[in-house]
Amino acid sequence: MSYTIGVISAEDARPLRQAILRPGMPVESLVYPGDDSQKTFHRGTFDHTDDGEGALVCIISMYDEPVPGTDAPAWRIRGMATLPEHRGRGLGAALAEASIAHAHGIRRAPVWCNARTGAAGYYEGLGFARVGDEFEIEGIGPHFVMVRPADLIR
Repeated sequence: MSYTIGVISAEDARPLRQAILRPGMPVESLVYPGDDSQKTFHRGTFDHTDDGEGALVCIISMYDEPVPGTDAPAWRIRGMATLPEHRGRGLGAALAEASIAHAHGIRRAPVWCNARTGAAGYYEGLGFARVGDEFEIEGIGPHFVMVRPADLIR
């Protein structure tokens, strides 16, 4: 299989957001605040196995947003998702690391996310640590705030 990472739009990311992260949820729930900000960027991994254009199989969006409870500059990961049939190949980790490196090229700052409880181990493998107690996002499920320090280079 042949994969590449490339720039996508928020609109490109929404079908995977809905299929993986918010199935059955209204279309409005797929539009995140800041999606179209000039400080936000979206990337995706493309599978070129079946055609030259490539099918989008993994997505990430990164926002210029402080860690909750702080005013310090930080990057926030939202909408990280990989199609089930492409999981376990390191695609998500590669996309996350490439996106974090891109963000740090703009401004080195901590990276954080609201990780679903079931994905907390995945983020720990990327150098993130849980901050605070588990909390519930209505209609989606339990989460942890997780933070990766700015000085962690991979």
